[in-house]
Parts: sequence; C-alpha cells; structure tokens
Amino acid sequence: SAREQARFDKDRRPDKVVEALGIGPGSRVADIGAGSGLMTVHLARAVRPNGRVVATDIDGAVLDLLQSRLAGAGLADVVERRVVSADLPGLEPGAYDAILLAEVDHYFTDEVGWLKAATKALKPGGRIVISNRIHHRPKSMAAAQRAGLKLISDSTPVATHFIAVFVAPTSPAGAPATGAK
Repeated sequence: SAREQARFDKDRRPDKVVEALGIGPGSRVADIGAGSGLMTVHLARAVRPNGRVVATDIDGAVLDLLQSRLAGAGLADVVERRVVSADLPGLEPGAYDAILLAEVDHYFTDEVGWLKAATKALKPGGRIVISNRIHHRPKSMAAAQRAGLKLISDSTPVATHFIAVFVAPTSPAGAPATGAK
C-alpha cells in the first residue's frame, strides 16, 4: 500500500541507500532478498531509463508481490525477478555496478562464502552495500572483512540501521585481484 511505502521511506531513508550504491541512469544493480520490493522501487527509479535491477529472493510468491508493486509504480520493465537458492547469489559474473543487501545478510548460513561469490558478479569498481539493523553490524562487518572486501564508507542515516559500502580489493596494478595468494 501507499501507506506502507511511505512509512518505509520515512523509517529507512532509501534515498541514502541509493546514494551509497552510487547508482544512476544506466546502472545495473542487484537487490538481494528483495522481498515485496519496498526498496526495489527506489533502485528502479534511480537506474531508469536504460538501467536494470535484478531482484532476487528465495520466495517466488513474494516476488509476485514485488512485480505488482513495481507495475503500480510504472517500473516493471526495469526489474528482472529471479528466484535463487538461499546460499548462492545467482548473479552472472562481472555484470553489476552495485549489489545491495538490505536486511538480509544475517540469514545466510555462510555469509563469508556468499560475499566472496557475490564479489565475482561485480564490474571493476563495483560496490557491495550492506544495510541492516544496528545490532547486526558487528557480524556484517566481520564477514565482509573475512571475505576480503574493503570498507569505503559506513554511516547510520537512521538510528536503527547502518549502511556500509564495500569494494572488492584490487591488485596494485589496478586490475581486479585474481585470488592467487
């Protein structure tokens, strides 16, 4: 409902999430565990006209709700829905400017493994943004660090939630790291 969206927008400041993702018209972004699409709507608006949002979830039924929400906002053509397994990103390699995990990373059984796999889906210079409730922050930060991600910014735009922005490490030559250690 419009009321549900308005409350979400006030409580969660999706504008700050979009800003953290660094996306704009033409960007390709993945919304992980997109659910009914309260955040997805904002991502879709940000990447129009020629960008793309891939909205993933483990639950196909919730993605049907997302589809109707986006259709109502005139944004259905910007978003691709994708049902994925709980433990794999399900994203193609080297394709994404940004990957958003909004209130989802605490559900992963192996967060470090998931983040490592997701890193492969980023374009060079792409970002992974984790936003969640404050009490999940220590676990999220530790997992990202263990996955080899580099923190570039960390903020608390609303009292209940943090937004942390990460990039994949690059080798000294500026080429993406190959994983040969």
